[in-house]
Order: sequence, then structure tokens, then C-alpha cells
Amino acid sequence: MRILVTGGAGFIGSHLIDRLMGANHEVICLDNFYTGRKQNVLQWLNHPNFELIRHDVTEPIRLEVDQIYHLACPASPVHYQYNPVKTIKTNVMGTLNMLGLAKRVKARFFLASTSEVYGDPEVHPQPEEYRGSVNTIGIRSCYDEGKRVAETLAFDYHRQNDVDIRVVRIFNTYGPRMLENDGRVVSNFIVQALQGHPLTVYGDGSQTRSFCYVSDLVEGFIRLMDNDYIGPINLGNPGEYTILELAQSIQKMVNPDAALKHEPLPQDDPRRRQPDITKAKTMLKWEPVVPLKEGLELTIADFRTRLEAEGKLTVSATTKSA
Repeated sequence: MRILVTGGAGFIGSHLIDRLMGANHEVICLDNFYTGRKQNVLQWLNHPNFELIRHDVTEPIRLEVDQIYHLACPASPVHYQYNPVKTIKTNVMGTLNMLGLAKRVKARFFLASTSEVYGDPEVHPQPEEYRGSVNTIGIRSCYDEGKRVAETLAFDYHRQNDVDIRVVRIFNTYGPRMLENDGRVVSNFIVQALQGHPLTVYGDGSQTRSFCYVSDLVEGFIRLMDNDYIGPINLGNPGEYTILELAQSIQKMVNPDAALKHEPLPQDDPRRRQPDITKAKTMLKWEPVVPLKEGLELTIADFRTRLEAEGKLTVSATTKSA
């Protein structure tokens, strides 16, 4: 098949492209390189089945494709809050443009939505039926509300124009190729530990998250795209960890001498986040298989290689982990 992946040079998008290329599809990667990196798709650049287009999804584009995986949007608070207007435009205009393309060429359209649509949830764990508790005027709303509108658009295009849609809600995902400056908790802790800095824990660290390894997530994507179920469907790891537990695990694995320091909790930071994956298990026969320790080891190794290449690794952290 001929498959378009928007945001394909990003962290999750590039792992998806690896899977699609491995299955002998023709893949078009669309990215404006705001948070995507060419290195992530470097191995495919000269492949006859691969095409890379530098393009911003807020502008329309004409292509002939069978499937569209729409992942384009900065997904970490540091990046999406840097230019909130651009973030909401990407979610609204970008999704409109891609749905318009899907309608014209009769392509199946996959929307990468997010657990952020649940906001700071009052229901735990979060099932797909839960409608969320989102601050519409808070500093995270450009992303949270943007994705909620993207879901609305997908379902309206489905009902009004018969566009074949699939909607997934992604919970915290980690793995190789995460940006070192994305401000997310896994990358923050790993980089701080490798550089011999104290690990920054916001609040008392009792807030919880679930961490899904990227290969598990991509497997869920492909199963949903190949399934008749429309969604929305939660994809994430139901294992729930406190932020303090995660900090201590990474501290132990990388640099036991690294200190922990506490900072105030950011505005609208969710206290608990855990997916109810009953639907994914039932409809897609999917559940995560990579344990947190194993996934963290692979992620740490990737960060270590990159930081070493950039000369940003501290001697103490290198020797501790040897």
C-alpha cells in the first residue's frame, strides 16, 4: 500500500515508518521538522519505497495514498507550549487538511489523539467513555483542546462524508529517539542522570503515570488500522508508577549517586493517569509486552550513545554505568 505518515520524522512516527517499510509498503513521510529529525529516518532516505517531504500540515497538500497516519503535532509540553497558537492550528487546520485529503482520495484516516483529552481525570483508570476534565483556558489547552477538536473533526467527517477513520488515544510512551530536551519525565530523568545532575521531581512525586514502550504502541497502531473498529481506543501500558518510583529506578540504573530535587508542580499537571485497555484487549487482541525495566535499558542505551556523540556525557555517569 501507499501510506502517508504525517510527523513521520518524529519519535513515534519514525518507529511506525520502520514497521511499515519492513512490511514492504510505499511510505511518504511528511514533516516540518519542528520536533522531527532527519536522523530518525536516515536509514530509509535512498530506499525506492520511501519519500520524504518537508511540509507543514497546516497547509493543504495533494497526494495519492491508500492510508494516512496523522501524527503531526508537538506532543511534549515544552514544545507545544512554546508556540501554543501554532499547536492548536496544527491540531485543527492540520487535521482538517488531512481529513480533506482522505475524503478526496478515499484513504483510511488514522488520528493519533491523546490521553490528554481526559485532562486531570476524576475517573480512574480512564475508559474511552469518560469525557474528561480539561481546563479550556489553561496552558495545556492548546494541545488538550486541540486534540479534542481533532477527534470531533474525524467523527464529523466520518458521519457526514463517510471517511473511513480510526482514532487512538495515546498514553505516555517512551523509547529510543525521544528528544533529550522535550521536558517529558522519562527523557528528563535519563538525561539528568547521564549528565550527573540531580533528578528533578515535580511536587512530592506521588502523581502517577503509565509508561508504554514505543514498539508496543506501534503494534497497537497497526492492529487498529487493519481492524474494522473505529475507536476511540486507548493504547498505553496499564502498569501505574509514581513519578518518584520512576526517578528512583532510573537513578539506580544510571547513576546511584545522582541526587533527587523537588520542584513545584506545574499548572494543570494531571495527578493520575492510567489507561483502561479493556477495549484494546477485546477488539485488537493487544496489550503491552515490554516490561518497564527492559524498555528503560534500551532507552538509556540510546540516550547514552547520542549524548556521547555530542560530547554531553559526564565522566562520572559513564563510569558508574560501565
